Amino acid sequence: MQTRRCPALFISAPGSHHGKTTVTAALARFHADQGRKVRVFKTGPDFLDPMILERACGQPVYQLDLWLAGETACRRLVYEAAQEADLILVEGVMGLFDGTPSSADLAQLLGVPVLAVIDATGTAQTLGAIAYGLAHFRSELAFAGVLANAVASARHAEMMVQGMPPGMRYFGGLPRASQFTLPERHLGLVQAAEIVDLEARLAAIAASIASTALAALPAAVEFTCASAEPLPQLLAGTRIGIARDAAFSFIYPANLDVLRALGAELVFFSPLADQALPQVDSLYLPGGYPELHLQQLQDNAPMKAALHSHFRQGKPIYAECGGMLYLFESLTDKAGQRAAMTGLLPGHAVMQARRQGLGYQSAPMPGGVLRSHAFHHSVIDTPLVPVASGERLYNTSQGERIFRLARLTATYLHCYFPSNPSVAARLFLP
Repeated sequence: MQTRRCPALFISAPGSHHGKTTVTAALARFHADQGRKVRVFKTGPDFLDPMILERACGQPVYQLDLWLAGETACRRLVYEAAQEADLILVEGVMGLFDGTPSSADLAQLLGVPVLAVIDATGTAQTLGAIAYGLAHFRSELAFAGVLANAVASARHAEMMVQGMPPGMRYFGGLPRASQFTLPERHLGLVQAAEIVDLEARLAAIAASIASTALAALPAAVEFTCASAEPLPQLLAGTRIGIARDAAFSFIYPANLDVLRALGAELVFFSPLADQALPQVDSLYLPGGYPELHLQQLQDNAPMKAALHSHFRQGKPIYAECGGMLYLFESLTDKAGQRAAMTGLLPGHAVMQARRQGLGYQSAPMPGGVLRSHAFHHSVIDTPLVPVASGERLYNTSQGERIFRLARLTATYLHCYFPSNPSVAARLFLP
């Protein structure tokens, strides 16, 4: 067993919308500005928060998910980060004890102390009681202390200090300010590349850390990891074209690592801007926001023709969620605007006002099962008969459908390739 020590902090909260991402980004940017190498992780299958956090720290941000990846993989990711980092930050998901597995489960497994971020709006001394409950709900969990968010005034801060119970460390508070708020849309935060003043926002929230006790590095944590066996070169010599632009950006960095470790060469292209596909053997169309780029996707006829040519040649295509929507005949946004997509799959997709799918599922694929997660706001109408459906982790209702047409595989599920690398390889084998 290998060990490594590195300062680390786990940022959580009583629930969503308390400012976890804002505080994590503030800490990452502040310490990066001090010349420290900061590695940040995000709990769960989230795609959007990591985009903000990557901009804040200047380093890749990986997901830590105890179900998708497993304990060993989570330990390995943070251990490898500790080899090079001066500080490791992990942002939780939802509330500290919400879900199974929860943020608390991950923090306890890794041994990283929890910083509770609590939105102070509408409370004062009671904030101490909330912090006390979080700190003592599970005795085995290391608890660093509390940070108040959205503090209205100096007097407001004084009242919160008055309410802190003995032994509770109060790291200070961040002021209520519009420039600290990160914009959102239906799937979560707006993508980092779309926030035109993101650098100014990051600079502002990072500057606020200087007035708190979080300006100092937290205590070092010892991370352990078992050595890993190298993956077989199942994709040696295979060139995989991966869609990556503002419309298609939801992809786990660990998926790319697995494809490279299997021997594949990755080539990126843009369905929005490029007129042709690169010279590749297989295609990977990840999820994203195609519904926000209907006209541009519809008008790029050369790209649609290139995709049809790739399909006719019998080359593999793997499409997830938004990538799948792009392959149907049309896609309609929430405002009722409809645009022609590629038409590789028969049927039509329509965005909905409410969420239509959420949760972990096991995805039956050729050769085995991939662990996956779904989160979408659209419905599809297609005559295609699914070859399989995902198996939900927490209930017995039918999971997301998996479609296969020749060498094209499409599903709403976002599959996590490290959960079964040999099965992932089969999706792209020429």
